[in-house]
Amino acid sequence: MENPLKDKSYAFALKIIDCYKKLKEDKKEFILSKQLLRAGTSIGANTEEAIGAQSKKDFLSKISIAYKEARESKYWLRLLRDSSLIEAHVADELIQDIDELLRLMGA
Repeated sequence: MENPLKDKSYAFALKIIDCYKKLKEDKKEFILSKQLLRAGTSIGANTEEAIGAQSKKDFLSKISIAYKEARESKYWLRLLRDSSLIEAHVADELIQDIDELLRLMGA
């Protein structure tokens, strides 16, 4: 069964991993990039857990965590963009992805 949130959060995690590798290798940035990696990949992990939830309460708890991780990822991306550690167009594209994930979580 197709699940847009599951698919898009997984694709987002792959983009975040790529961004993390570039920050680490090109900019020698290890602290903020690690925060972004943790939060950005956690969205999909918590979405997966929500899909396998054993109750509505469990589902809501996991989706809530995924939502918070998405908000945190957005923060790190804005910070990396505004400190010129990543190009604005790269950050803006990832932020658009987050906004779409947030809409899907809220649906």
